[in-house]
Amino acid sequence: MFACSVRCKKTKRESVITELIDMLVVGGGINGTGIARDAAGRGLSVVLVEQNDLASGTSSVSSKLIHGGLRYLEYYEFRLVREALLERERLLAMAPHIIWPMDFVLPHDPSVRPAWLVRLGLFIYDHLARRRRLPSTRTVRLDQHPVGKALLPGFKRAFIYADCWVEDSRLVALNARDAADHGAQILTRTRLVHADRREDHWSCELLHSDGRTESVLARTLVNAAGPWVSQVLNESLGVNGSKQVRLIKGSHIVLPRLYDGAEAYILQNTDRRIVFAIPYENEYTLVGTTDVPFEGDVQNVKIDAAETEYLLDVVNRHFRRQMTAADIAWSYSGVRPLYDDAAENASAVTRDYVLDVNAAPGQAALLSIFGGKITTFRKLAEHAMEKLAPHLPHAGPAWTATAPLPGGDMPDSDFDAFLAGLRQRFAFLPPSLSLRLAHSFGTKVDVMLAGCTGMADLGRDFGGGLHQREVDYLVSQEWAETAEDILWRRSKLGLHAPAGTATALDEALGHRAEVLL
Repeated sequence: MFACSVRCKKTKRESVITELIDMLVVGGGINGTGIARDAAGRGLSVVLVEQNDLASGTSSVSSKLIHGGLRYLEYYEFRLVREALLERERLLAMAPHIIWPMDFVLPHDPSVRPAWLVRLGLFIYDHLARRRRLPSTRTVRLDQHPVGKALLPGFKRAFIYADCWVEDSRLVALNARDAADHGAQILTRTRLVHADRREDHWSCELLHSDGRTESVLARTLVNAAGPWVSQVLNESLGVNGSKQVRLIKGSHIVLPRLYDGAEAYILQNTDRRIVFAIPYENEYTLVGTTDVPFEGDVQNVKIDAAETEYLLDVVNRHFRRQMTAADIAWSYSGVRPLYDDAAENASAVTRDYVLDVNAAPGQAALLSIFGGKITTFRKLAEHAMEKLAPHLPHAGPAWTATAPLPGGDMPDSDFDAFLAGLRQRFAFLPPSLSLRLAHSFGTKVDVMLAGCTGMADLGRDFGGGLHQREVDYLVSQEWAETAEDILWRRSKLGLHAPAGTATALDEALGHRAEVLL
């Protein structure tokens, strides 16, 4: 079994970080963990702090796509789309267990966009960056193609193009795991309270969830706090920057399966926005997202009635299977921390990122991140390291472009071949369980299941396909501490587990923390 790393009030005290480190990263979302991974792999000493769980904010409530952003072409964001398309290919090779290709069906609605404009956009999308793994766009007649069966009869033709799906919160956990494997220290449920600039370093005060405080001295400080980026600047650092973040709420609903195919649909709405309908967790369809300006408490973000009606209306104007609010199995909302470019329309606000370095000559550097999208996190991290290079001259070269994420080191990035081998090695696993574990952990499944020869070796069955062996792994290797961490971020088993699973799991995790005394 794996050693448990749950921290609570009664666990052993962690060592105080008193030496001067190279980098303190604030924020355990995709940008923070991506930068921590990149920096640690360059030989730098790195500490990352996250006030909650990894990916507990924006990075677990996305539309879960690795894509170029087809609609961004309408706003002339060609650089962003090209960079995202290039990264799409790299990430697909780096993490074939949690990222995989998906066809997207775009039913043409001539009242929203003329066909020539859609074809032009898709031609640019196909050719803006080199494709090695994904097919080019094709046009189909919906009365002759299987993808038309789910749609209302008013749609005559559709364009089918390729993008990729990603398990977003697992992408964050794997970046954190790789950062730790390269020497970074990952401190979840730990908040930066205050930091003072002392010429060539920052003196930072951290607060752990058990009430302990500790000091860290860091040559550079990276503010990757997402929706909290301005709060960290103003309250924790006392810095008034010239750049601002614009908070945009995006909400999704999860419905019973609207159709049987493995493809996704990209639906054009009358307001010229697009909404995705994506196969989700085998039994469901994920529908989203909205774009609503947000000014509330970012710790408490929920879908509202208007957003629910908006998404259902788009669904019911496209699909034969009609849905009501009573059909919604689950919903989630998040706040996207976009760079404020003064755009009037929330949908038009740039999804590009801005990296702001605050440092006079000879001063300790502060890098703040505004905006960004999950697809470009790796390139963002490289650019962040370029910005900080003058302050960290001993850093090694860039290295992440071809380095697989934990579990992604499969020959030729061939997931199907890996899955077949896994099922031979662990023939006792039910097919649905082996598939889920392979997608979640990739080659790390062999580490997690080492010594198992039958289902009994997996330990306690918490329901929904979750067993003690997986819980042990998530706690010891991926910083999971609560049932919510495991059921909704390290996985989406919360949609499948029977009533009582969360309570039983929290009780088991609490007992485990007690026995560490």
